Amino acid sequence: MDRDVEIKTRLGNRLSRIEGQVRGIERMIDEDQYCIDILTQISAATSALQGLALALLDDHMRHCVVQAARSDPQDLDTKLNEATAAITRLVRS
Repeated sequence: MDRDVEIKTRLGNRLSRIEGQVRGIERMIDEDQYCIDILTQISAATSALQGLALALLDDHMRHCVVQAARSDPQDLDTKLNEATAAITRLVRS
């Protein structure tokens, strides 16, 4: 399987699981389930989203940044700045 297709499939699968978690939270709220249980599920969904973000960042570093390093030093600086900004946003959230 092509690397890009494999990565998209893996990320899509993770996103589908997260979507299911969010639907489950909505159902829990509709069913007036215990607040602490809902908060626990929100925490799990948040962690899953953070994991997805880290996987995307890892892919960016391993492929986009490496490709830029091999081909265009100016593009490398841009890619590194983008990665730094993304890491900053992740840390702050």
